[in-house]
Amino acid sequence: MSLLTNVMDHSLDEGYAEAAARREAEGAVGMPKTVRAKLGLAAGLVLAALVVTVGAANARLAAPVVAKERQELIDRIERETTAADKLENGVDTLRADVSARQRVALKKDGGGEQADLVSILSGATDVHGPGVKLVVNDAKEASTGGDGTNPRETSGFSDTGRVRDRDMQRVVNGLWESGAEAVSVNGQRLTALSAIRAAGDAILVDNKPLVPPYTVLAVGDGQRLSTRFQNSADGLYLHALQENYGIRTSISAEGDVRLSAAPSVIVRTAEPRTEKGTP
Repeated sequence: MSLLTNVMDHSLDEGYAEAAARREAEGAVGMPKTVRAKLGLAAGLVLAALVVTVGAANARLAAPVVAKERQELIDRIERETTAADKLENGVDTLRADVSARQRVALKKDGGGEQADLVSILSGATDVHGPGVKLVVNDAKEASTGGDGTNPRETSGFSDTGRVRDRDMQRVVNGLWESGAEAVSVNGQRLTALSAIRAAGDAILVDNKPLVPPYTVLAVGDGQRLSTRFQNSADGLYLHALQENYGIRTSISAEGDVRLSAAPSVIVRTAEPRTEKGTP
């Protein structure tokens, strides 16, 4: 208590008090004493007031110009956004036309069952049949932290309660390995050239962002496909995510799963067809 009382009674350091007393004794405090000093102080105040006044006037005059430039920038952004949307729609239309022509080309000239199989495996045609429906979703409360000993955290992911692109890669690969004939994620049909990547917190499938929950549909022998996947290494990995990090999953065998064709199948290599008897 004595220390607190001393602090309250001597809140100003003695050195500051001595310096103030010395300046007062020397006449260095208070208003200027001479007329010249007073005039200098008045001139300084007038100059400061003039600078503030000019600045305020300039800001007031520039405000309409700034507002006009801002509106022009907004209008330009809206125009460019509309033009980009039109171009994107045109690209989608062209992709759909190319995809349709590819499907026709695969079925022409007696391709038969082999052409149908190629079109299904490449994702160039719609498919339906028995299969499985697998839903993967983030944990209700994504957790952070850990000691860095688990593989998901050491891969650079600190938020272990969220589904990541690597998790979806393992899920899709596990379904293929378990016997799936066609797979889609949130309606995006996968092909042999499809890529599942990350952009920040978003998962991209063929450069299109997806949002949770992630619904994976796979065509195949429904019950058998479900059992084989759950018993596979990737199915056990998904189960471990559910047990350890709260990621929500559900899988069910379906009697009829319908998958749309991929928007466009890129042809990497092609060979000219020759008629019989001709080189």
